[in-house]
Amino acid sequence: MSEKEIKVTDKRMFTAEGKLRDEYSFLEDAEAAQRWPSEPPEPPEPSPAREPPPRQVTTAEPQSWAQEEPESHARLEIPGTPPGLGGPSFFDLVAMLAEPAAIYLGDAVLPDGRSAENLEMARLHIDLLDVLRQKTAANLSSQESAFLEDLLYRLRVRYVQKRG
Repeated sequence: MSEKEIKVTDKRMFTAEGKLRDEYSFLEDAEAAQRWPSEPPEPPEPSPAREPPPRQVTTAEPQSWAQEEPESHARLEIPGTPPGLGGPSFFDLVAMLAEPAAIYLGDAVLPDGRSAENLEMARLHIDLLDVLRQKTAANLSSQESAFLEDLLYRLRVRYVQKRG
């Protein structure tokens, strides 16, 4: 009987001391650049080209907000967001979807001081994040994928700890 060698690779984002690992240092740089741009972006200069004629809508063509030109939509402004940063990101979406999992794992306390521990609901929210991971697998940047994978790993470990 021959013994096979097993290689274990630590893929967590943080060291035991809580510092970001070198292979994830790009996240720190990207976050800093995204939060505090050195200068606000310059508005695009108007083109000297002639504007297209106004769009005609006939009764046979249904009106829908999805059919309007992109310039006609007002940009969503989130209160407390510095100007020029754009709208919500994938990281915001994942954090928002992960918040109920932390609450149901009993790690976040409700405003009235009580705990809302419910392991079945926590598992549901963890599974929903996994569905998001599966459905977006080919469309995520390496940072987004690493963030989601690490979050899922941490939530699953916490779930197993609570489950016993």
